[in-house]
Amino acid sequence: MITASLGNIDLLKLPKIAFLCSRKIPASVVLKCYDWAIEQRESGACVISGFHSQIEKDVLHYLLKGKQPIILVLARGLKEKIEPEFEKPMEEGRLLIITPFDKTVKRVTELTAETRNKLMTDLSDKITVGYSSTGGQLEKLLQNIEKPITRIQ
Repeated sequence: MITASLGNIDLLKLPKIAFLCSRKIPASVVLKCYDWAIEQRESGACVISGFHSQIEKDVLHYLLKGKQPIILVLARGLKEKIEPEFEKPMEEGRLLIITPFDKTVKRVTELTAETRNKLMTDLSDKITVGYSSTGGQLEKLLQNIEKPITRIQ
């Protein structure tokens, strides 16, 4: 359930690809994730992600250079002020920031990240996994999902 949003809410009507990636990722997968991000940017695909881990932030960096829609899902409440790199995409109507939490939730925890990831997978049509650690939280989440899952690793 979305508690708060900022940006173009109509982006939720588009087909969406969720991007998830474990925090620890082998070097051999990093460039493949960058290539995937550039592919999505060039194809105009709407990507939904928390963009929280370093690799997810890097993917967001590539996506922001394009014109395609992006949905950022926070594992905390909305911030008072958005980052400068989000201003132009927000003005262009191609960025939506959503959260399942109210503004009293200020910190990301394992539980809030899990809730955010569940919301992302619920809202998406397809899921792309950059890398998932064996036995990690991401693997547990993906076990019960019946949507197309592509693994970059």
